[in-house]
Amino acid sequence: QVQLVESGGGLVQPGGSLRLSCEAGGLILDYYAVGWFRQAPGKEREGVAAIGTSDSTTDYLDSVKGRFTISRDYAKNTVYLQMNNLKPEDTAVYYCATDRVGWEPWCTSCYRAWGQGTQVTVSS
Repeated sequence: QVQLVESGGGLVQPGGSLRLSCEAGGLILDYYAVGWFRQAPGKEREGVAAIGTSDSTTDYLDSVKGRFTISRDYAKNTVYLQMNNLKPEDTAVYYCATDRVGWEPWCTSCYRAWGQGTQVTVSS
């Protein structure tokens, strides 16, 4: 059974940084594309960053380009989302997902395994 556990969320001031972690159990993340999504209250879930099975294949939501970085730690079977220069509009519950069917990084229904989410709040 696949389990994804997110951590690293919290309250941060605008301009601050957080690093989210997505640790996997039951599968080896190296062999799977991984996506980070977020959902703010009253809004649809949106893709933020994704990484393919090759580390050279990454995708980012336009509004986070240059601020967020997705990366893998093979030894820890973990994928990270480094978030810098956070803005109030980044406030949301952040989810990681894997076991994707197909090649579309923002297709939420294409991911068959999801974590429980971690809250990120950016506020002064």
